[in-house]
Amino acid sequence: MRNRNICAEILKNKHSKQADLSGNPHKKKKFSAALMALVISLVLSSCSSGGVKNDDGKITVYTSFFVMYDFASKIGGEKVNVINMVPSGMEPHDWEPSPKDIAGLAEADLFIYSGAGMEGWVEKVLDAVSNKNLIAVETSKGIALQESAHSHGHGEEETEDGHPEDGYDPHVWLNPMNAKIQMKAIKDALVLADAENSDYYEKNYNYYAEKLDELDRKFKEAAKGFSRKEIVVSHAAYGYLCNAYGLEQFALENVTGDSEPTAAKMKEIIDFIRAHNIKVIFYDSLSSSKVVDAVARETGIRTAVLSAIEGLTEEDLKAGKDYFSIMEENLKALSEALR
Repeated sequence: MRNRNICAEILKNKHSKQADLSGNPHKKKKFSAALMALVISLVLSSCSSGGVKNDDGKITVYTSFFVMYDFASKIGGEKVNVINMVPSGMEPHDWEPSPKDIAGLAEADLFIYSGAGMEGWVEKVLDAVSNKNLIAVETSKGIALQESAHSHGHGEEETEDGHPEDGYDPHVWLNPMNAKIQMKAIKDALVLADAENSDYYEKNYNYYAEKLDELDRKFKEAAKGFSRKEIVVSHAAYGYLCNAYGLEQFALENVTGDSEPTAAKMKEIIDFIRAHNIKVIFYDSLSSSKVVDAVARETGIRTAVLSAIEGLTEEDLKAGKDYFSIMEENLKALSEALR
């Protein structure tokens, strides 16, 4: 029944949807007419088959990238089927959904995303899906957003390639207390979608909320012993982490890490490293370390990973790594660099 409703809505509005999705030139992600044609044909073709049923009684949850997948899996446990839209090892800032992803949302019960500019494609995709039964949850709502380190209070700026840069840092989850807010939003959405198992979701949330409190305490205790407060990083993704624990980041690249630093910026960072006797330059595990390696060679310092936890490699997933284990690795890396 849900598929038939979706098909009727798309058939009724497909021309207006295509017009909407052809795009505001100030949006990061653009949908071509060809892509929209594929989206419409794929969703319409699923109508005749009646859609996929969850015979196991579990609800279907789509998530926008790894952290949302990890949080939803932890709170939902055995009561949910969680599908992460971004493949392992893929940088979420560079990814956009395929027609298959969009059609999958037409059959989902929940769609969980972070927001705050992290997923530039969300608004257009939700408009394309037209799934009136889908509960979409922006988990960063209620979090005090911080300006991007490169926005300088001017809202949106353009990067060198002419694309607008969001005025806010979207990496809210790197502060465990923000992650706690996000987990609560996920828990509330699961309770709304599946009230029968509300006690189960509440119990899981309470367990992980305590773990986040403990993680926050560990970071605060470690920060007391840091002899310096400045960290040099590949891109400006660590504002919430730094703000929570009294640190200050100096970044080579913008908040999404999608622009090459200028020669002037390289010289500024190199001079800063030498003037402040910095020993380590950090890079994210999903990003290229080419520029960081060049700075390290020039200054004679070492490199280390400080993960923004935007995504995990297949090897990391097989090793059982998750938000908590990676945040512990981040804490170790910071402690070794700053003590």
